[in-house]
Amino acid sequence: MTHFVGSTAALSLRVALALSGLFGVSMPVLAGSPPATAAQKTANGLDAAARARLVGEHMLTLQWLRWGDLSGAGKVVVEDAGDTLPMRGEQRGTGENADDYVRLDGRIVAASREGFVFEGEILTRVHHIANGSECRRSGTFTFKATGKRRYWRLQEMDNPCDSATDYVDVYFRGI
Repeated sequence: MTHFVGSTAALSLRVALALSGLFGVSMPVLAGSPPATAAQKTANGLDAAARARLVGEHMLTLQWLRWGDLSGAGKVVVEDAGDTLPMRGEQRGTGENADDYVRLDGRIVAASREGFVFEGEILTRVHHIANGSECRRSGTFTFKATGKRRYWRLQEMDNPCDSATDYVDVYFRGI
């Protein structure tokens, strides 16, 4: 996906592109479009129901750091800041993975029943991937819950720094 920076129009385009994948619909955005109405804000998911699901503390995992149980899960916190939901958190490895981590820092700009759109940075460091170097992803990302899963999984799973697949999961609250 092409990443845009800067203007409000660019942000609208990034969110529209991510939403089209999240909601499965085409959502054109034109420069100079009028501001979103209350009904449109509800349509993009930043309504009371989405906020209730997202705001608060969630477990965060990257499969390379701990596999099979959630005892080593990290945490991510989503705050309510009006138009967006800031999201920040980390999971750190243990044992032979003690120097490894996943970090998220950004904001949720849209959400639906199936998932949310995150804009920001995702940093990973895993000792056996990319020669143990930190991998930085910046941009707009989609997290989706499918089937009976009780977590939202990052849909852009391919690690851009190596030939690996990263399962970055944010768990529903209360698990």
